[in-house]
Amino acid sequence: MLRVAVVGSGPSGVYTAQSLVEQTAVPDVRVHVLDRLPCPYGLVRYGVAPDHEKIKSLQNNLRTVLEHERIGFVGNVEAGARGLTPERLLELYHAVVYCVGAARDRRLGVPGEDLPGSFSATEFVSWYSAHPDAAARGFVLGARSAVVIGVGNVAVDVARILARGPGELDPTDVPEAALGVLAASRVREVHMVGRRGPSQAKFTTKELRELGAMPRARVEVDPADLALDPAYADPAGLPAVGRRNVEVVRGWADATGRAPGRDPGERVIRMRFFLRPVEVLEEGGRAAGVRFERTVPDGPGGVRGTGAYEDVEAQLVLRAVGYRGVPLEGLPFDASRGTVPHASGRVLRDGVPSAGEYVAGWIKRGPTGVIGTNRPCAKETAGSLLADAPALARRTVADDPLATLRAWGHRPVEWPGWLSIEEAETALGRTLGRGSVKIPDWSGLLAAAGQE
Repeated sequence: MLRVAVVGSGPSGVYTAQSLVEQTAVPDVRVHVLDRLPCPYGLVRYGVAPDHEKIKSLQNNLRTVLEHERIGFVGNVEAGARGLTPERLLELYHAVVYCVGAARDRRLGVPGEDLPGSFSATEFVSWYSAHPDAAARGFVLGARSAVVIGVGNVAVDVARILARGPGELDPTDVPEAALGVLAASRVREVHMVGRRGPSQAKFTTKELRELGAMPRARVEVDPADLALDPAYADPAGLPAVGRRNVEVVRGWADATGRAPGRDPGERVIRMRFFLRPVEVLEEGGRAAGVRFERTVPDGPGGVRGTGAYEDVEAQLVLRAVGYRGVPLEGLPFDASRGTVPHASGRVLRDGVPSAGEYVAGWIKRGPTGVIGTNRPCAKETAGSLLADAPALARRTVADDPLATLRAWGHRPVEWPGWLSIEEAETALGRTLGRGSVKIPDWSGLLAAAGQE
């Protein structure tokens, strides 16, 4: 029997476990999918926007994998400095695959970035997604205008959530406290700003179009911004997604000049391009806006500053400019790339493959691609592990990893405990007259799982 631990229960971790048990070359592989949280699914549970029910339904596919007879979910077990070190994990398992993602937001590196009212998009997403580590902030309280810095799908998601009207999020699983704050929001303007043009933006067309389909919001685009993009007038040379994005943005720009006066309850999303943030402005000790420098294309695909500046008022500033991997104590780390060095998924220590240690997902390749990109990534890593299986299986490991974990003082939440959390969230939603509603705190989750 080959015992494998997969650290992380998001798509990359689940797809890795699936690749390991569905192959036939090594028939007796047993996998424990470990997670620091008592809940599985990673960013599918805590990162996908609550109004994206189709994407969130991917949980059903991940569930099927985690219910496989040779796969076990082991939540509430942390790897790293505060939990199981890599050395300890290799006492329990013949091989360990780290699928720990890219947990840190990239920073802007501008003055005022840490003012109250200025946050990473991940902090905002974690709050409305009920992540148990999320701070109980009001975020939108007192804000009339918001600036979202970035033009990728995360920026689109948070702009859309900010522009939702009262009642639009009631059918979702947003926790009750966050739902109440969002329903009472006075934000009427959301500025989504990128330093380059629409032809280089990172959003997908489906996500982009959703901005224009909300019943109580409209999108405005300044045609002068678009005129700076060399590919805007003739997008024929762009990839298909870029061409479609330009078409959508062109439609909004054409409609902006014809738009009637705004209804008092309507929200406006103003999409801006070729503006680079240089400072978060302060008033009364809080964020009061963002100063941007106008940029222009530099020819090779980047931009350069022009020395012209524009201030945008905002009491809420959210940066959505990408993610970065963080070191896991005991594993090598390439600080320049934000990844663990590897060869086809095998962890490299001083350039040499480390027996029994592997990576998959964002910590392997960086924060790129969509959810489906994790499948081939996981398959490659699983293939490397299986090729090493004869040597790995000769190592002596614990007969019962879960019993050893408990002896070491851990309190793992297994699959029945997770099912109890699901039942408790369904019951909570029923008492509130809603569908399933997420439990937002550690004590509530562990109590529901039978751990407190």
